[in-house]
Amino acid sequence: METLIRPWRIFPKKIDAVCYNRGRLALLRLGHPLRITLRQHRGLEVILDNAEWLCVDSNDEDRPILAWREFKIHARSNLHRPVGCELWLYHSCAGLIMGSALDDLSTALETLTIDLR
Repeated sequence: METLIRPWRIFPKKIDAVCYNRGRLALLRLGHPLRITLRQHRGLEVILDNAEWLCVDSNDEDRPILAWREFKIHARSNLHRPVGCELWLYHSCAGLIMGSALDDLSTALETLTIDLR
């Protein structure tokens, strides 16, 4: 799942280990790509895949908003430490929701992984 649109900005970012591990677990158990609706952000969904987690506007033909990419997982020996990545912003207002969208995704993944038990 590669996005063909050029990003507006790219930032280094860290994702909390719990959120990343839950996302990986969901992908392993449910397959990929995996689409998750963000409950606190009307119309936004995150499409999880091994290479990127792409947040899209489902009300606007899945227009990319932001993406977490380039996960620094090679030689990862500590599952409790945050995972480095790149945050790609595709929309000029994406910076306003980048933190709350990740929190919303983390909550959705927590609910999902509890249901997988």
